[in-house]
Amino acid sequence: MTKSLNILLIEDDAIEVMKFNRVVKTLGLNHKIIEANNGEEALTILKEKEIIPDIILLDLNMPKLNGIEFLTILKNDEILQYIPAIILTTSSNHKDMLECYKIGIAGYVLKPLKYEDYTDRIKRMLDYWSITELISQ
Repeated sequence: MTKSLNILLIEDDAIEVMKFNRVVKTLGLNHKIIEANNGEEALTILKEKEIIPDIILLDLNMPKLNGIEFLTILKNDEILQYIPAIILTTSSNHKDMLECYKIGIAGYVLKPLKYEDYTDRIKRMLDYWSITELISQ
């Protein structure tokens, strides 16, 4: 049985945020999306601990605190380090990918250009995390 997820989406591009939300709505998924415009804002949300996300989806290229900087802070936190972090980016840079896996990400997903491919990729990713047993805080 699939479960509803609390998803922290860290993305500075408003169009990408709208696209992600539209895909989730179109697919009829009942996930709660918490939005942050950058890593700094995401850390504030996580420190408030009102809602601890089940998974974190984040872009790499963001202002203030980029994806790699955010991941480094996240994975050094005794409580938050267990939240699966999945990179959702257009960067196919092998160096970025390797660095992210070294830090401890749960996945690296490239955003395809075609909307249909993007929808399919998001569906499969969220289906997977909806059936995966996650550590509760």
